[in-house]
Amino acid sequence: MSTDNIRAACVMGWPVAHSRSPLIHGYWLKRHGVKGDYRREAVTAGDFPAFLKSLGERGYVGGNITQPHKEMALKLTEPDERARAIGAANTIWIDNGKLRSTNTDVIGFLSSLDVGGPGWDKNLMDAVVLGAGGAARAVVYGLVERGAERVHVVNRTIARAEVFSERFGPRVHPVGWDAMPRLIKDAGLIVNTTSLGMTGNPELPIDLSGVRDDAVIGEIIYVPLKTKLLQAAEKRGLRHSDGLDMLLYQAVRGFELWFGVKPTVTPELRQIIVDELTKKK
Repeated sequence: MSTDNIRAACVMGWPVAHSRSPLIHGYWLKRHGVKGDYRREAVTAGDFPAFLKSLGERGYVGGNITQPHKEMALKLTEPDERARAIGAANTIWIDNGKLRSTNTDVIGFLSSLDVGGPGWDKNLMDAVVLGAGGAARAVVYGLVERGAERVHVVNRTIARAEVFSERFGPRVHPVGWDAMPRLIKDAGLIVNTTSLGMTGNPELPIDLSGVRDDAVIGEIIYVPLKTKLLQAAEKRGLRHSDGLDMLLYQAVRGFELWFGVKPTVTPELRQIIVDELTKKK
């Protein structure tokens, strides 16, 4: 537990052993000389409300929320505008005795694009987002925030995509999966938020041969690090961002809230996570 000199944060989930957050925050604690600790806490859904209520008593100043607790965390804390709009919280902190929360996936996604495709948001008329799950909510919110003129949410079940226009406004256009080949030809940005292409899942059925030469491709998957979508983007010479950059940049805000230092995503940190992802189990 934390002392007067050591602040502690944790990642809460069920299961939680797979989380790379301790590697990321452990690196920053050492790099910035912060007297702190970051741990994993395996917490079931039934135990989560009580665990969260006693977070300070357990010695924590805050933490990350992973599945399946993100929506429950929103209800049990005082969320900011981003978390409320997205409908899920992934980062919490104690502020004058109150549990507050946010969703840093928005920052992670936007920052990953800023790194992989600088200027991607300049005069962005059409963006195509594949999928209509929880990750897509953070992506669409970020695109609307950055001023995208039209965001086409493509999903096999169009009713799920229609919820996005209700939630995020008239610039969001729900469409069925069959519209995807037509829409990507004129899109300045194409983002995959589905699990298609992830290790153990089917590949994403998409052909980038006809997309614009200045299009930017976004991917939220980081296992594998280079999906077939990103391989196709590289073959076309298209600028792109991967899911690992999103993972790293979404962690920045939490560390700053808990430990009072805004950390830097370095090539060294990225390589540490790459090595962890690619090592033989």
